[in-house]
Amino acid sequence: MKAPSDTTKYLIHAEIVAEGVVERPDVVGAIFGQTEGLLGDDLDLRELQKTGRIGRIEVKIESKSGKSYGEIKVPSSLDKIETAILAAALETIERVGPCSAKIKVKKIEDVRASKRKKIIERAKEILKELFEEPEIESEKIVELVRQAVRSEEIIEYGEERLPAGPAIDESDAIIVVEGRADVLNLLKHGIKNVIAVNGTNVPKTIVELSKKKTVTAFLDGDRGGDLILKELLQVADIDYVARAPEGKGVEDLTQKEIIKALRNKVPVEQILSKMEKKVEEKETAEKEEKENKEEELDLIAALRKHKEEIEGKLLARFIDSDMNVVKEIPVRDLVKVLKTNNIKASGIIFDGVITQRVVDIAAKKNISYLVGVRLGSVVKIPTKLKIITFDEL
Repeated sequence: MKAPSDTTKYLIHAEIVAEGVVERPDVVGAIFGQTEGLLGDDLDLRELQKTGRIGRIEVKIESKSGKSYGEIKVPSSLDKIETAILAAALETIERVGPCSAKIKVKKIEDVRASKRKKIIERAKEILKELFEEPEIESEKIVELVRQAVRSEEIIEYGEERLPAGPAIDESDAIIVVEGRADVLNLLKHGIKNVIAVNGTNVPKTIVELSKKKTVTAFLDGDRGGDLILKELLQVADIDYVARAPEGKGVEDLTQKEIIKALRNKVPVEQILSKMEKKVEEKETAEKEEKENKEEELDLIAALRKHKEEIEGKLLARFIDSDMNVVKEIPVRDLVKVLKTNNIKASGIIFDGVITQRVVDIAAKKNISYLVGVRLGSVVKIPTKLKIITFDEL
Protein backbone atom coordinates (compact mmCIF):
# COMPACT_ATOMS: atom_id res chain seq x y z
CA MET A 1 0.00 0.00 0.00
CA LYS A 2 1.44 3.36 -1.02
CA ALA A 3 1.71 6.40 1.20
CA PRO A 4 -0.51 9.39 0.38
CA SER A 5 0.51 10.96 -2.90
CA ASP A 6 2.26 14.32 -2.94
CA THR A 7 -0.13 15.22 -5.75
CA THR A 8 -3.25 15.01 -3.56
CA LYS A 9 -5.85 17.44 -4.90
CA TYR A 10 -8.89 16.72 -2.74
CA LEU A 11 -9.59 15.41 0.77
CA ILE A 12 -12.93 13.70 1.40
CA HIS A 13 -14.24 14.30 4.94
CA ALA A 14 -16.97 11.94 6.14
CA GLU A 15 -18.68 11.08 9.43
CA ILE A 16 -19.62 7.55 10.52
CA VAL A 17 -22.13 6.32 13.09
CA ALA A 18 -22.31 2.57 13.86
CA GLU A 19 -24.97 0.82 15.94
CA GLY A 20 -22.43 -1.03 18.04
CA VAL A 21 -18.76 -1.12 18.98
CA VAL A 22 -16.42 -1.15 15.97
CA GLU A 23 -12.75 -0.28 15.47
CA ARG A 24 -10.66 1.28 12.72
CA PRO A 25 -9.82 -2.01 10.87
CA ASP A 26 -13.55 -2.81 10.72
CA VAL A 27 -14.30 0.54 9.07
CA VAL A 28 -11.42 0.30 6.56
CA GLY A 29 -12.40 -3.28 5.74
CA ALA A 30 -16.01 -2.24 5.14
CA ILE A 31 -14.92 0.61 2.84
CA PHE A 32 -12.82 -1.68 0.66
CA GLY A 33 -15.17 -4.66 0.86
CA GLN A 34 -18.50 -2.95 0.18
CA THR A 35 -17.26 -0.72 -2.65
CA GLU A 36 -15.42 -3.53 -4.45
CA GLY A 37 -16.81 -3.98 -7.95
CA LEU A 38 -19.32 -1.16 -7.41
CA LEU A 39 -17.67 1.42 -9.70
CA GLY A 40 -15.76 -0.81 -12.12
CA ASP A 41 -12.02 -1.38 -12.50
CA ASP A 42 -11.15 2.28 -13.16
CA LEU A 43 -12.46 3.39 -9.74
CA ASP A 44 -11.65 0.28 -7.70
CA LEU A 45 -10.27 1.49 -4.35
CA ARG A 46 -7.60 -1.17 -4.09
CA GLU A 47 -6.25 -0.42 -7.56
CA LEU A 48 -6.42 3.34 -6.94
CA GLN A 49 -4.42 2.95 -3.75
CA LYS A 50 -1.84 0.70 -5.45
CA THR A 51 -1.24 3.36 -8.09
CA GLY A 52 -1.13 6.17 -5.51
CA ARG A 53 -4.24 7.95 -6.82
CA ILE A 54 -5.92 7.39 -3.45
CA GLY A 55 -3.85 7.88 -0.30
CA ARG A 56 -4.02 6.13 3.06
CA ILE A 57 -7.56 6.18 4.45
CA GLU A 58 -7.56 7.80 7.90
CA VAL A 59 -10.17 6.68 10.42
CA LYS A 60 -10.67 8.04 13.94
CA ILE A 61 -13.42 6.28 15.88
CA GLU A 62 -14.57 6.00 19.48
CA SER A 63 -17.37 4.13 21.22
CA LYS A 64 -19.90 5.63 23.60
CA SER A 65 -23.10 4.15 25.12
CA GLY A 66 -22.97 1.12 22.83
CA LYS A 67 -22.51 3.16 19.64
CA SER A 68 -19.42 4.17 17.67
CA TYR A 69 -18.78 7.63 16.25
CA GLY A 70 -15.93 8.78 14.10
CA GLU A 71 -14.56 10.57 11.09
CA ILE A 72 -13.04 9.30 7.84
CA LYS A 73 -10.56 11.12 5.60
CA VAL A 74 -9.76 9.92 2.08
CA PRO A 75 -6.98 11.77 0.15
CA SER A 76 -7.59 11.81 -3.62
CA SER A 77 -5.50 12.83 -6.61
CA LEU A 78 -8.39 12.02 -8.97
CA ASP A 79 -10.25 14.79 -10.78
CA LYS A 80 -13.27 16.57 -9.32
CA ILE A 81 -15.92 14.29 -10.90
CA GLU A 82 -14.18 11.02 -10.00
CA THR A 83 -13.61 12.22 -6.42
CA ALA A 84 -17.31 13.11 -6.09
CA ILE A 85 -18.31 9.65 -7.37
CA LEU A 86 -15.94 8.02 -4.87
CA ALA A 87 -17.41 10.13 -2.04
CA ALA A 88 -20.93 9.12 -3.03
CA ALA A 89 -19.85 5.45 -3.01
CA LEU A 90 -18.83 5.77 0.66
CA GLU A 91 -22.42 6.65 1.55
CA THR A 92 -23.64 3.29 0.17
CA ILE A 93 -21.92 1.42 3.02
CA GLU A 94 -24.59 0.03 5.35
CA ARG A 95 -22.69 -2.27 7.70
CA VAL A 96 -19.36 -2.21 9.52
CA GLY A 97 -18.45 -5.60 10.92
CA PRO A 98 -21.62 -7.03 12.49
CA CYS A 99 -23.17 -3.60 13.06
CA SER A 100 -25.43 -1.49 10.89
CA ALA A 101 -23.78 1.82 10.09
CA LYS A 102 -24.25 5.06 8.22
CA ILE A 103 -21.59 7.18 6.52
CA LYS A 104 -22.28 10.81 5.56
CA VAL A 105 -19.87 12.91 3.48
CA LYS A 106 -19.56 16.34 5.13
CA LYS A 107 -17.30 18.12 2.67
CA ILE A 108 -14.63 17.69 0.02
CA GLU A 109 -11.67 19.93 0.72
CA ASP A 110 -9.64 21.34 -2.18
CA VAL A 111 -6.14 20.77 -0.83
CA ARG A 112 -4.68 22.96 -3.54
CA ALA A 113 -6.79 25.92 -2.35
CA SER A 114 -5.35 25.57 1.15
CA LYS A 115 -1.86 25.47 -0.28
CA ARG A 116 -2.57 28.54 -2.40
CA LYS A 117 -3.69 30.43 0.70
CA LYS A 118 -0.42 29.56 2.46
CA ILE A 119 1.51 30.59 -0.65
CA ILE A 120 -0.24 33.98 -0.69
CA GLU A 121 0.51 34.64 2.98
CA ARG A 122 4.13 33.60 2.62
CA ALA A 123 4.47 35.53 -0.65
CA LYS A 124 3.37 38.73 1.07
CA GLU A 125 6.04 38.21 3.72
CA ILE A 126 8.65 37.50 1.05
CA LEU A 127 7.51 40.53 -0.91
CA LYS A 128 8.26 42.82 2.04
CA GLU A 129 11.60 41.16 2.70
CA LEU A 130 12.76 41.10 -0.94
CA PHE A 131 11.93 44.76 -1.52
CA GLU A 132 14.61 45.56 1.04
CA GLU A 133 17.13 43.42 -0.86
CA PRO A 134 17.67 45.14 -4.23
CA GLU A 135 20.26 42.60 -5.30
CA ILE A 136 17.57 39.91 -5.55
CA GLU A 137 15.94 40.18 -8.98
CA SER A 138 13.83 37.41 -10.50
CA GLU A 139 11.02 37.90 -12.98
CA LYS A 140 9.62 34.54 -12.01
CA ILE A 141 9.34 35.45 -8.31
CA VAL A 142 7.77 38.79 -9.20
CA GLU A 143 5.16 37.14 -11.42
CA LEU A 144 4.29 34.50 -8.84
CA VAL A 145 3.80 37.11 -6.14
CA ARG A 146 1.81 39.33 -8.51
CA GLN A 147 -0.52 36.42 -9.24
CA ALA A 148 -0.96 35.74 -5.53
CA VAL A 149 -1.85 39.40 -4.89
CA ARG A 150 -4.33 39.36 -7.79
CA SER A 151 -6.02 36.33 -6.21
CA GLU A 152 -6.55 38.41 -3.08
CA GLU A 153 -8.53 40.95 -5.12
CA ILE A 154 -11.63 38.73 -5.24
CA ILE A 155 -14.74 40.46 -3.84
CA GLU A 156 -18.34 39.56 -3.00
CA TYR A 157 -20.80 41.30 -5.34
CA GLY A 158 -24.55 41.89 -5.18
CA GLU A 159 -27.18 40.71 -2.73
CA GLU A 160 -26.20 37.07 -3.38
CA ARG A 161 -22.56 37.93 -2.48
CA LEU A 162 -21.26 36.43 -5.72
CA PRO A 163 -17.49 35.86 -6.19
CA ALA A 164 -16.23 38.58 -8.54
CA GLY A 165 -13.28 40.67 -9.64
CA PRO A 166 -12.92 44.31 -8.55
CA ALA A 167 -13.63 45.78 -12.01
CA ILE A 168 -17.27 44.68 -12.39
CA ASP A 169 -18.83 48.12 -11.84
CA GLU A 170 -16.33 50.13 -13.88
CA SER A 171 -16.27 47.80 -16.92
CA ASP A 172 -18.70 48.09 -19.83
CA ALA A 173 -18.15 44.40 -20.62
CA ILE A 174 -18.11 41.57 -18.10
CA ILE A 175 -17.29 37.86 -18.16
CA VAL A 176 -19.67 35.43 -16.43
CA VAL A 177 -18.13 32.16 -15.22
CA GLU A 178 -19.46 29.20 -13.23
CA GLY A 179 -17.75 29.32 -9.82
CA ARG A 180 -15.30 30.93 -7.42
CA ALA A 181 -12.33 28.88 -8.66
CA ASP A 182 -12.92 30.19 -12.20
CA VAL A 183 -12.91 33.80 -10.91
CA LEU A 184 -9.63 33.19 -9.04
CA ASN A 185 -7.98 31.73 -12.15
CA LEU A 186 -8.98 34.69 -14.32
CA LEU A 187 -7.87 37.16 -11.64
CA LYS A 188 -4.53 35.36 -11.47
CA HIS A 189 -4.06 36.14 -15.15
CA GLY A 190 -5.07 39.79 -14.87
CA ILE A 191 -8.76 39.58 -15.90
CA LYS A 192 -10.72 41.58 -13.30
CA ASN A 193 -14.15 42.12 -14.92
CA VAL A 194 -15.34 38.61 -14.03
CA ILE A 195 -18.23 37.33 -11.89
CA ALA A 196 -19.52 33.83 -11.06
CA VAL A 197 -23.10 32.54 -11.13
CA ASN A 198 -22.05 30.26 -8.24
CA GLY A 199 -24.57 27.52 -8.98
CA THR A 200 -26.98 26.21 -11.60
CA ASN A 201 -29.67 28.83 -10.91
CA VAL A 202 -28.73 32.19 -12.40
CA PRO A 203 -28.81 34.89 -9.66
CA LYS A 204 -30.86 38.09 -10.02
CA THR A 205 -27.63 40.13 -9.87
CA ILE A 206 -26.36 38.50 -13.09
CA VAL A 207 -29.70 39.07 -14.81
CA GLU A 208 -29.65 42.78 -13.91
CA LEU A 209 -25.99 43.22 -14.95
CA SER A 210 -26.73 41.57 -18.33
CA LYS A 211 -29.25 44.31 -19.11
CA LYS A 212 -26.65 47.06 -18.71
CA LYS A 213 -23.37 45.50 -19.86
CA THR A 214 -21.95 43.45 -22.72
CA VAL A 215 -21.81 39.91 -21.33
CA THR A 216 -19.58 37.01 -22.35
CA ALA A 217 -20.47 33.67 -20.78
CA PHE A 218 -17.18 31.76 -20.29
CA LEU A 219 -18.09 28.19 -19.34
CA ASP A 220 -16.53 24.77 -18.79
CA GLY A 221 -16.26 22.40 -21.73
CA ASP A 222 -18.55 19.76 -20.23
CA ARG A 223 -22.24 18.93 -19.73
CA GLY A 224 -22.37 21.19 -16.66
CA GLY A 225 -21.35 24.12 -18.87
CA ASP A 226 -24.10 23.18 -21.36
CA LEU A 227 -26.75 23.24 -18.62
CA ILE A 228 -25.65 26.63 -17.24
CA LEU A 229 -25.56 28.06 -20.77
CA LYS A 230 -29.18 26.97 -21.35
CA GLU A 231 -30.21 28.62 -18.08
CA LEU A 232 -28.34 31.86 -18.93
CA LEU A 233 -29.89 32.05 -22.38
CA GLN A 234 -33.37 31.72 -20.88
CA VAL A 235 -33.12 34.39 -18.16
CA ALA A 236 -30.23 36.76 -19.01
CA ASP A 237 -29.21 38.98 -21.92
CA ILE A 238 -26.02 37.24 -23.08
CA ASP A 239 -24.01 38.69 -25.99
CA TYR A 240 -21.18 36.17 -26.51
CA VAL A 241 -20.32 32.62 -25.49
CA ALA A 242 -16.79 31.29 -24.90
CA ARG A 243 -16.05 27.70 -23.88
CA ALA A 244 -13.08 25.95 -22.32
CA PRO A 245 -11.65 23.06 -24.38
CA GLU A 246 -13.79 19.91 -24.23
CA GLY A 247 -13.48 18.14 -20.88
CA LYS A 248 -11.65 21.07 -19.24
CA GLY A 249 -12.81 23.58 -16.63
CA VAL A 250 -12.13 27.32 -16.75
CA GLU A 251 -10.41 27.02 -13.36
CA ASP A 252 -7.73 24.73 -14.89
CA LEU A 253 -6.85 26.79 -17.98
CA THR A 254 -3.47 28.40 -18.59
CA GLN A 255 -3.19 32.04 -19.63
CA LYS A 256 -2.69 31.02 -23.26
CA GLU A 257 -5.81 28.80 -23.18
CA ILE A 258 -7.88 31.57 -21.57
CA ILE A 259 -6.87 34.14 -24.20
CA LYS A 260 -7.53 31.67 -27.04
CA ALA A 261 -10.98 30.76 -25.69
CA LEU A 262 -12.01 34.41 -25.27
CA ARG A 263 -10.73 35.33 -28.74
CA ASN A 264 -12.83 32.50 -30.20
CA LYS A 265 -16.03 33.61 -28.45
CA VAL A 266 -19.16 33.20 -30.55
CA PRO A 267 -22.06 35.70 -30.87
CA VAL A 268 -25.10 34.42 -28.99
CA GLU A 269 -27.22 34.59 -32.16
CA GLN A 270 -25.00 31.89 -33.67
CA ILE A 271 -25.46 29.69 -30.60
CA LEU A 272 -29.25 30.18 -30.66
CA SER A 273 -29.32 29.35 -34.38
CA LYS A 274 -27.48 26.10 -33.75
CA MET A 275 -29.79 25.23 -30.88
CA GLU A 276 -32.87 25.93 -33.02
CA LYS A 277 -31.43 23.79 -35.81
CA LYS A 278 -30.85 20.92 -33.37
CA VAL A 279 -34.43 21.22 -32.09
CA GLU A 280 -35.76 21.21 -35.67
CA GLU A 281 -33.62 18.19 -36.57
CA LYS A 282 -34.82 16.36 -33.47
CA GLU A 283 -38.47 17.18 -34.20
CA THR A 284 -38.06 16.08 -37.84
CA ALA A 285 -36.41 12.82 -36.78
CA GLU A 286 -39.18 12.15 -34.23
CA LYS A 287 -41.84 12.91 -36.84
CA GLU A 288 -40.22 10.60 -39.38
CA GLU A 289 -39.85 7.89 -36.75
CA LYS A 290 -43.54 8.23 -35.83
CA GLU A 291 -44.60 8.10 -39.48
CA ASN A 292 -42.41 5.05 -40.14
CA LYS A 293 -43.86 3.33 -37.09
CA GLU A 294 -47.41 4.07 -38.22
CA GLU A 295 -46.64 2.80 -41.73
CA GLU A 296 -45.12 -0.35 -40.28
CA LEU A 297 -48.20 -0.94 -38.09
CA ASP A 298 -50.47 -0.45 -41.11
CA LEU A 299 -48.32 -2.89 -43.10
CA ILE A 300 -48.45 -5.51 -40.34
CA ALA A 301 -52.24 -5.16 -40.02
CA ALA A 302 -52.74 -5.61 -43.78
CA LEU A 303 -50.34 -8.56 -43.95
CA ARG A 304 -52.08 -10.20 -40.99
CA LYS A 305 -55.32 -10.16 -42.97
CA HIS A 306 -53.65 -11.78 -45.99
CA LYS A 307 -52.04 -14.36 -43.71
CA GLU A 308 -55.40 -15.35 -42.25
CA GLU A 309 -56.80 -15.83 -45.77
CA ILE A 310 -54.01 -18.09 -47.09
CA GLU A 311 -52.78 -19.90 -43.97
CA GLY A 312 -53.20 -23.67 -44.29
CA LYS A 313 -54.12 -23.40 -47.99
CA LEU A 314 -50.58 -23.62 -49.44
CA LEU A 315 -51.08 -20.40 -51.41
CA ALA A 316 -48.75 -17.54 -52.31
CA ARG A 317 -49.85 -13.98 -52.99
CA PHE A 318 -48.05 -11.16 -54.81
CA ILE A 319 -49.02 -7.83 -53.11
CA ASP A 320 -48.72 -4.31 -54.55
CA SER A 321 -47.85 -1.14 -52.60
CA ASP A 322 -51.52 -0.61 -51.70
CA MET A 323 -51.77 -4.10 -50.17
CA ASN A 324 -53.92 -5.36 -53.06
CA VAL A 325 -53.46 -8.90 -54.47
CA VAL A 326 -51.65 -8.77 -57.82
CA LYS A 327 -51.56 -12.53 -58.31
CA GLU A 328 -52.35 -15.63 -56.26
CA ILE A 329 -50.69 -18.99 -57.03
CA PRO A 330 -49.98 -22.36 -55.35
CA VAL A 331 -46.85 -22.26 -53.16
CA ARG A 332 -45.24 -25.02 -55.26
CA ASP A 333 -45.17 -22.67 -58.26
CA LEU A 334 -43.64 -19.68 -56.41
CA VAL A 335 -40.03 -20.16 -57.52
CA LYS A 336 -41.03 -20.88 -61.12
CA VAL A 337 -43.31 -17.83 -61.34
CA LEU A 338 -40.68 -15.59 -59.73
CA LYS A 339 -38.10 -16.75 -62.26
CA THR A 340 -40.19 -16.63 -65.43
CA ASN A 341 -42.82 -13.92 -64.88
CA ASN A 342 -42.09 -10.22 -64.57
CA ILE A 343 -44.79 -9.54 -61.97
CA LYS A 344 -44.79 -5.99 -60.58
CA ALA A 345 -45.24 -6.43 -56.82
CA SER A 346 -43.98 -4.87 -53.59
CA GLY A 347 -44.19 -8.01 -51.49
CA ILE A 348 -44.93 -11.70 -51.34
CA ILE A 349 -46.82 -13.57 -48.62
CA PHE A 350 -46.95 -17.36 -48.87
CA ASP A 351 -47.94 -20.40 -46.83
CA GLY A 352 -44.48 -21.96 -46.83
CA VAL A 353 -40.91 -21.86 -45.51
CA ILE A 354 -38.68 -18.90 -46.45
CA THR A 355 -35.54 -20.42 -48.05
CA GLN A 356 -32.32 -18.89 -49.32
CA ARG A 357 -33.37 -19.65 -52.88
CA VAL A 358 -36.66 -17.71 -52.54
CA VAL A 359 -34.82 -14.83 -50.81
CA ASP A 360 -32.22 -14.53 -53.60
CA ILE A 361 -34.79 -14.56 -56.43
CA ALA A 362 -37.12 -12.12 -54.64
CA ALA A 363 -34.22 -9.70 -54.12
CA LYS A 364 -33.35 -9.81 -57.84
CA LYS A 365 -36.99 -9.02 -58.67
CA ASN A 366 -36.88 -5.93 -56.37
CA ILE A 367 -39.38 -7.36 -53.89
CA SER A 368 -39.42 -5.19 -50.72
CA TYR A 369 -40.73 -7.72 -48.20
CA LEU A 370 -41.14 -11.47 -47.99
CA VAL A 371 -43.61 -13.09 -45.56
CA GLY A 372 -43.65 -16.82 -44.83
CA VAL A 373 -44.57 -19.37 -42.18
CA ARG A 374 -41.04 -19.53 -40.80
CA LEU A 375 -37.42 -18.80 -41.71
CA GLY A 376 -35.47 -21.76 -43.04
CA SER A 377 -31.69 -22.05 -43.44
CA VAL A 378 -31.17 -18.52 -44.71
CA VAL A 379 -27.59 -17.30 -44.35
CA LYS A 380 -27.62 -14.05 -46.31
CA ILE A 381 -30.48 -11.52 -46.34
CA PRO A 382 -30.15 -8.52 -48.70
CA THR A 383 -30.44 -5.16 -46.91
CA LYS A 384 -33.31 -4.00 -49.16
CA LEU A 385 -35.45 -7.07 -48.43
CA LYS A 386 -37.52 -7.25 -45.22
CA ILE A 387 -38.21 -10.77 -43.90
CA ILE A 388 -41.32 -11.38 -41.73
CA THR A 389 -42.60 -14.68 -40.33
CA PHE A 390 -46.22 -15.53 -39.53
CA ASP A 391 -45.40 -15.50 -35.80
CA GLU A 392 -44.38 -11.84 -36.09
CA LEU A 393 -47.74 -10.76 -37.52
